Amino acid sequence: MPIEARPAGARVLAHLVFKHDADLPISARREEIIDALRRHRVLIVAGDTGSGKSTQLPQYCLEMGRGIDGLIAHTQPRRLAARALAARIADELAQPVGAAVGFRVRFADQVSDATRLVLMTDGLLLAELASDPALKRYDTIIVDEAHERTLNVDLLLGVLKRLLPRRPDLKLIVTSATLDVERVSKFFDDAPIIAVTGRNHPIEVRYATDDDEAEDPDLPVAVLDAYRNIVTTPGPAGNGDVLVFLPGEREIRDVGDFLERELPSDVEVLTLYSRLSWDQQSRIFQRGSRRRIVLATNVAETSITVPGIRAVIDSGLARVSRYSPRNRLQRLPIEPVSRASADQRKGRCGRLGPGLCVRLYSQDAFEARAAFTEPEVLRTNLAALLLRLAADGLGEAEKFPFIDAPDSRALGDGYRLLQELEALDEERRITVEALHGKVGGVPVRAEDAHRVQRHFLGRLRGEQLRHARLEITPLAAILFLCREAGQLTCRLDVRGHVRQHHLNGLVLRNRLAECPPHPGVPHGFLECGASDVADFAGAGGDVLEGAPALGEKGETAFAEAA
Repeated sequence: MPIEARPAGARVLAHLVFKHDADLPISARREEIIDALRRHRVLIVAGDTGSGKSTQLPQYCLEMGRGIDGLIAHTQPRRLAARALAARIADELAQPVGAAVGFRVRFADQVSDATRLVLMTDGLLLAELASDPALKRYDTIIVDEAHERTLNVDLLLGVLKRLLPRRPDLKLIVTSATLDVERVSKFFDDAPIIAVTGRNHPIEVRYATDDDEAEDPDLPVAVLDAYRNIVTTPGPAGNGDVLVFLPGEREIRDVGDFLERELPSDVEVLTLYSRLSWDQQSRIFQRGSRRRIVLATNVAETSITVPGIRAVIDSGLARVSRYSPRNRLQRLPIEPVSRASADQRKGRCGRLGPGLCVRLYSQDAFEARAAFTEPEVLRTNLAALLLRLAADGLGEAEKFPFIDAPDSRALGDGYRLLQELEALDEERRITVEALHGKVGGVPVRAEDAHRVQRHFLGRLRGEQLRHARLEITPLAAILFLCREAGQLTCRLDVRGHVRQHHLNGLVLRNRLAECPPHPGVPHGFLECGASDVADFAGAGGDVLEGAPALGEKGETAFAEAA
């Protein structure tokens, strides 16, 4: 639910005490930043990882009196960062989370009438446009980690560029450690740039030699060798915990299994990736008596400080979403990260003391990489983008102010695909069905919606087909997509909406006695077919790691014809 506008008086009740850490590099620019915010409506702030941008900029806004007439929205690309940063800022202000500082992420929020600063994902702020096109609830918006150039970030920046002339009271801060600041400044009519140099602690960088790369392509072995190299290093970096960046869950499992076999029991191996629940993710913030190795995807790249981390091992790889026009598939190939992302990863280890970053690639390979991450808008399926722009009321893609406009040929391919899917009429207007972007009330991609409709219509014959009004239940659409993709399964929220698609099997609430229980599955949750799952969503069920894939029972028909 969007945040309701609240009386201004309710947000000034809490007395906030601002404790400025003189050791943070950004503290030396505090007066300059506050003065620039008073004189300009848009400010670009760039600074090294660990300089204090994410924690101090929102506090400067609060100190200026922002967040009284409206809320301060501080966006993050990931839920973990939004929640963790809210806790960190609230702690610095000696406030409980949900008082002056709150957060909103998908399926969870902690705000109150006294909240002035809200940490949230950029996707949730975009979603509020449906009910609040002018974002009148907010008097200040901070777009953090803008260097990632996700589709959400680019859409949000374009929306704000359009919105600023209509909202003279709105202040905007765009910030990142590795942002192409000149490009963003020009996009916002030569907005002023403040560069914060320096970090709290120095970081030593070690590269693999070309010979090491050629002789040891085995990632688990390379990580183990790098770890052993780190622990033999004298000083704090060799005595602390280690954060390892890996491209995906499969690599995390492979490396984790290998390390647990090879390392002694006094080393704890933890994992961190987006599919984990908050309780599982938050384990990284709880230190124990053992040395820890945290195996993470790029969710740990931005805006979070993991306690105890003194060293980073960077594989230099990530799974990057990329659309193939020839196959009409959105793929997740493993690719080298940009130099900007590599520097973000390096910065995770210099926050508590002198750090050490071991890169599993050569310096020549690092220098040969792209300077910045390619914007998602240039590598995604534009059919989905066109539908989203229409659904959010943002107009035509050709007229939308992107920092990097998509190629006209790619837009043409997107329009052709939508016409094939009957999502566009003859005049390229989005149809009502496509605008809703749902099948059976379930949000799905355009291609998936077409396949679901075609599958269920294909099950009807003769007179039944001519006179039937097809009604696909939400769970029917979900199970069809899961079954069609083999091992691909879904994560549901309590309302039965698709939360995420993931590997492993789908565990559903039992409705028939003959459904056999599966070892390791909590009581009341079994592997069942479509006829067993009518009440699953209401039960708050979820995907459980390691559950079996749907079997023959998942082959039954999932449509209702009336």
